[in-house]
Amino acid sequence: MTDPQTQGAIPANPASPAGPATPAGPATPTTPGGPGTSGDVIPFRQAVRAWFGISLQTFGGPAGQIAVMQRTLVEEKRWIGQQRFNHALNYCMLLPGPEAQQLAIYVGWLLNGTRGGLVAGTLFVLPGMLALLALSAVYVIWQETSLVVALFAGIAPAVLAIVAQAVIRVAKRSLTHPVYVALAVAAFAALALFAVPFPVVVAVAALVGWAIHRFRPALVKKGGGHGADDGPAPLISDDALHHATPSWRSAGKILAVGLAAWWLPVAAVALLTGTDSVFTTQGLFFSGTALVTFGGAYAVLAFVAQQAVQTYGWLSPGEMVRGLALAESTPGPLIMVVQFVAFLGAFRDPGPLTPWAGALLGALLTTWVTFVPCFLFIFLGAPYIERLRHNAAISAALTGITAAVVGVIANLAVYFAQHTLFDVTHVWSWGPLHVQVPEVGSLDLLALAITAAALVMTFVLRWPMLRILGVCALLGIASLLLP
Repeated sequence: MTDPQTQGAIPANPASPAGPATPAGPATPTTPGGPGTSGDVIPFRQAVRAWFGISLQTFGGPAGQIAVMQRTLVEEKRWIGQQRFNHALNYCMLLPGPEAQQLAIYVGWLLNGTRGGLVAGTLFVLPGMLALLALSAVYVIWQETSLVVALFAGIAPAVLAIVAQAVIRVAKRSLTHPVYVALAVAAFAALALFAVPFPVVVAVAALVGWAIHRFRPALVKKGGGHGADDGPAPLISDDALHHATPSWRSAGKILAVGLAAWWLPVAAVALLTGTDSVFTTQGLFFSGTALVTFGGAYAVLAFVAQQAVQTYGWLSPGEMVRGLALAESTPGPLIMVVQFVAFLGAFRDPGPLTPWAGALLGALLTTWVTFVPCFLFIFLGAPYIERLRHNAAISAALTGITAAVVGVIANLAVYFAQHTLFDVTHVWSWGPLHVQVPEVGSLDLLALAITAAALVMTFVLRWPMLRILGVCALLGIASLLLP
């Protein structure tokens, strides 16, 4: 059986021990543990420096994060081939959770084994976690000041434009047939009109995708080419696939360690603070969301917002929008917004702890249970990637989920628009229908104006996200000069 420490690492090219950026030729596999390899394709310290550099550039959501990794790992350093990179991304798209972070874990695992995956995945989220932790504290301290209120009054409308852009991007990529358009509309209606739970929407979408593959396989869009791969041969070539033989013993060890790392902190918190404490509730709730985050953060945020605001009362709808704006402005996966949600919820109901200690515990626990499963999914499933990648039924189920995600994100956009542009909303119910309706008289004209400006910057000027957020923040601050 392969050593867990080096399992997944492709032996280094002995002809190119010091030149990953300009390799002399294709990687030539050697016996693991042979001279000069130690299970690493590249020196471990060099990999750590590279992942740290990538972690500081992970703005712009998963598309931007994947683009940064492709530019650094595939085009500049030539550590991995384009097709191999795409194969890894396809596998990560099958999993719940942030696919960009999982891709970093997977590539790190290929380059330096288990420790490489741990470092890559941890560094991918660490800068964003620390930044959002600081911003959450700043928000709690100064949220009532006029300057901070004006700042968020400008940033929140920018989020609407960003989410609208996400809807269009996913729709163009996913809705390749009228059947998938209908699936997206049905998902939107289920959430917006009938309050169907998000996990149910995901499960039904996967079932519909599978049924389409089973009974109408012609509707399943086949994957195209993998793109050109010009330049020097990469260290991990497109043909150097991972050939480690999966075993029940190895999978059992990974599963035992992963589940213990995931659930022991939740059990400890429940033991120390009680099973009905906000910390235990957050640990269980966000552990559950980690299992249903198919389709990216935007898809699951509607579910998180519904539960965090309406069921648990951890924060208000407006604060949910502000938290998303903060997460958009920091590096790392957008799902990091759950840290802000937990911070505010635990600060306001710290139980036996002080508010600040409770907020810190809630934020760190939520971050832990959100991202630890990503490591477990990669380390456990990577040896089976070849089987999964060629499984047409799984790909079809994913296609159904991705189509439904368009409707899910559209529902999120409507939710944010209602609570950003209007000060008062109420729920209108009739039988199974449950529709949230804003009061027209409560329309916020300033928010409407900044939203219009953000839409122009996004779709007409095509400015980058951080510039849009910055300009909208300045517009919000400038509103202080208005009478």
